[in-house]
Amino acid sequence: MAEKQALILVTNDDGVSAKGIASLFEVVHGMGQVVLIAPDSPQSGMGHAITINDPLRLYPSTLFEEIDAMACSGTPVDCVKLGINQVLRRKPDLLVSGINHGANTATNVLYSGTMSAAVEGAMEGIPSIGFSLCDFAADADFSVAKKIVASVVDAVLKNGLPNGVCLNVNIPKLTMKEFKGIKVCRQAHAYWEDRFDERKDQFNRPYYWLTGKYIEMDQTEDTDLYWIEKGYATIVPTQFDMTKYEAIKELESWSL
Repeated sequence: MAEKQALILVTNDDGVSAKGIASLFEVVHGMGQVVLIAPDSPQSGMGHAITINDPLRLYPSTLFEEIDAMACSGTPVDCVKLGINQVLRRKPDLLVSGINHGANTATNVLYSGTMSAAVEGAMEGIPSIGFSLCDFAADADFSVAKKIVASVVDAVLKNGLPNGVCLNVNIPKLTMKEFKGIKVCRQAHAYWEDRFDERKDQFNRPYYWLTGKYIEMDQTEDTDLYWIEKGYATIVPTQFDMTKYEAIKELESWSL
């Protein structure tokens, strides 16, 4: 009897027409039955947002002729929810998100639509992976990233993932010759020191543009930022349970 193909849901936050999702599709297309649902426009920085005040729409996409592909008017998490509940009407065997144009290291994971889609999958009990390439260019070279995707997806299909855990995979901007390997590590402690540029529009009305500086708080040798700088791709096991368990007893001692 032929082995049943894995059902793989593909999404992203850069939009259905991004080069990154085309590269991701190219890899996983031969690894199972693929259904692709992605935002119809870029949704970077949307985090775990869902659409509750506007109608959600799904449109067939002709960009991926070999499979069922749809563009969604909502966020990456909307894509996952609609995919599971309305399109597939079942949970897929694997959810992959990306390949994001730009890193999702350290606390960027909290803002990332790419990773929020993967976290949503983990919340649903689906083995889920978010992939990001440390290159914001629209025409970025995804050659190394595609090899990492193939390796990690194959491993997850064979081994599964712990319940409630998804993988945050970041790939450095390197050639295959420069690439050193893969490290499983922890998320770095880093954050954006925000700054807003005040500007004027054509009617002389003020508006603000978010900018800032990325501050790395620790310099230890076991984080995603450290290993990417050394030429390695990183895998950070990520969970949606944000409880700080060590603080429970301290808070229980308070007079509340």
